[in-house]
Amino acid sequence: MSGNFKGKKVAVAMSGGVDSSTVAALLKEQGAEVIGINMKLFARDGEDPQAKGDAQIVAEYLGIEFHLVHLEEQFSRLIMEDFRAQYLGGETPNPCVRCNRYVKFGLLLDKALELGAEYLATGHYVRTSRDDGGSYHLLKAAFLAKDQSYFLYTLTQKQLSHVVFPLGDMPSKDEVRRLAEKFGLPVAQKSDSQEICFVPGDDYVAFLEKGGRVAGKSGDIVHVDGTVLGRHGGTHRYTIGQRRGLGVAWKEPLYVVSIDALQGRVVVGEAGQLFASGLVACDLNWVVPVEGETFETTCKIRYRQQPIACRVKLLGEGLGEVYFAEPQKSVTPGQSVVFYREDELLGGGRIVGKI
Repeated sequence: MSGNFKGKKVAVAMSGGVDSSTVAALLKEQGAEVIGINMKLFARDGEDPQAKGDAQIVAEYLGIEFHLVHLEEQFSRLIMEDFRAQYLGGETPNPCVRCNRYVKFGLLLDKALELGAEYLATGHYVRTSRDDGGSYHLLKAAFLAKDQSYFLYTLTQKQLSHVVFPLGDMPSKDEVRRLAEKFGLPVAQKSDSQEICFVPGDDYVAFLEKGGRVAGKSGDIVHVDGTVLGRHGGTHRYTIGQRRGLGVAWKEPLYVVSIDALQGRVVVGEAGQLFASGLVACDLNWVVPVEGETFETTCKIRYRQQPIACRVKLLGEGLGEVYFAEPQKSVTPGQSVVFYREDELLGGGRIVGKI
């Protein structure tokens, strides 16, 4: 863990998982004045509001101050309602990126500073560095299989001056669990969460339609040549690149290539129709300033993708065009394009269309 936090007050964003719990233990071992801070974002079905969560149990085990921060209203408005709105608009949102921007490193960081902490530490797998000029840089985690830099491109220099990522240098998740066992943490063997936190069972369609919050609006499934192939029960049930569940017959396998939510149309085509030479992005954020209006770099248009060579053309007002060195499959509006120079994350933005 880089940096020395002995004697410094550090708030740890504790979710109750093994990563954030280990962060709290590591910082306490180093001599930091650690306080635990847990976000209450929504109520789960059947949840006992009086029951202690794992985060509080770990905080009590470690003997550290614990704060529960109620952010239900803000999370619903900023994250969950936006999630619904993007799907209804024909996009496929990335709620984790937005949550990091507005909630974890927005509202929660503000609360940590309000409590007198100098830093907010999280269990993200990512590294930071600071150059001689005082600028902060975001770097991929040492353990690339768990690297989470893709979800953190919205961070600003001001935020980076107050955040700590103690797990960035960890060689493996096994090492984190070994440390959790060493510290005797009660969550040492707790499994990792793999789904969107507010979507039970990762069934986003059921979440969107629960309680009639999203009415199924039927429309046409149309081939790229204009042939109407069938009907659907709502554009929010589809995403770019989807093959299964289309319910239409064709001489070749078909994929969703675009979604026109305004007209209620799901456009399908053969595999070759999925490829694009580039994309348009909005809400671009650069962790450190980039030089020139046009430059070469690498990018990822999905989390698990390897970075690909590209050329970026900045258009102003947070807009930009990205041209791939080779055509890429399934450019998806609502998802993120994130830029890298070797191990350094430069910035990113939200995809709004393909070129």
